Amino acid sequence: MAAFEYRQAEEIRDAFARHRVRYLFLGKSGAILLGYPDTTQDADLFVEKSSENGAAIVAALVDLGFGLSPEEGEQIQHGKDFVQLKNGPFDLDLVFAPDGIERFEDAWRRRVEVDGFPVCHLDDIISSKMAAGRAKDRESLDRLRSFREFWLEKRK
Repeated sequence: MAAFEYRQAEEIRDAFARHRVRYLFLGKSGAILLGYPDTTQDADLFVEKSSENGAAIVAALVDLGFGLSPEEGEQIQHGKDFVQLKNGPFDLDLVFAPDGIERFEDAWRRRVEVDGFPVCHLDDIISSKMAAGRAKDRESLDRLRSFREFWLEKRK
């Protein structure tokens, strides 16, 4: 699949807002929205785990054009830790329990709003990548940490 585009982030933001979904952009897609100069193949969303939010997510995904199977709908509504979707207009990972972040509410309090996008704080994105420990995450950590210094200085 092609690289994730800003337009797709806008589509997520707008559909999730219509359905009142509580979520945060996470991972490299979140870092990109904060200004990190890179690309990614999908969007990673940290979503609040509740039955009400799960139902809202399913409705928003259908609006976006995702062809959810009954099993995927159930997994989302019940807040399975990780749901990877490749059956829509773009690839999307829903993460109900990301590595390195204890609670959605904590990340929500630390979030950064960028053009109406709720984004995990860069420290949470880095913590999550560190905790995941995958090779591709370890490879990007030095660049993310370097970007963090620039980003924090820019926010002063």
